Amino acid sequence: MIGITGGIASGKSSVAERLRTLGAVVLDADLFSREAVEPSKPAWHKVREAFPEVIQEDLTINRRLLGRIVFADAGKRRILEEIIHPEVLARMQREGQAAEEAGRIVFAEVPLLYEVGWEQYMASVWVVYADKEVQLERLMCRAGVSREEALQMAASQLPLEEKAKRADKVIDNSGPLAETWRQVDALWKELERDLSINRT
Repeated sequence: MIGITGGIASGKSSVAERLRTLGAVVLDADLFSREAVEPSKPAWHKVREAFPEVIQEDLTINRRLLGRIVFADAGKRRILEEIIHPEVLARMQREGQAAEEAGRIVFAEVPLLYEVGWEQYMASVWVVYADKEVQLERLMCRAGVSREEALQMAASQLPLEEKAKRADKVIDNSGPLAETWRQVDALWKELERDLSINRT
């Protein structure tokens, strides 16, 4: 299983979607996190206990409010991570192993991969990089937040430059998507070639 990570709004999901079109299985940690806290699931009960103010009338979680709470308080963020991360990791490993046994190439899209130490579970890590100003502009546009809020959200993660230094492969997503696809396609061909050599 190969990890895909990067910074907030650096373009991880776009790269993941490209990999799916090329034939990869991409496991989405954010999706698994959301599904782990659906009403009445074990993690949902723990979230209700730790953050009762985020439970809405229909029993779903107010994700925007929860996000504001944990972005502003590192201690509360750790509490939330301790609830959700074990469930997400277990599901990722289970589904990843099943897909690999079926002969598929598997990626795990994990925004906070380095922050939570999950690189140890990956065969290698690809980082999706974007220049700081490009990243902030995309984040302000996508999330409808001010520059100050965007800076706070980006600061809650390991700096993107540090992630790029640790990566096995770096995809620069600062420019046009066509250029990003060119890099992804080249890495995919390299990966397929390596796997075919290893199988012979």
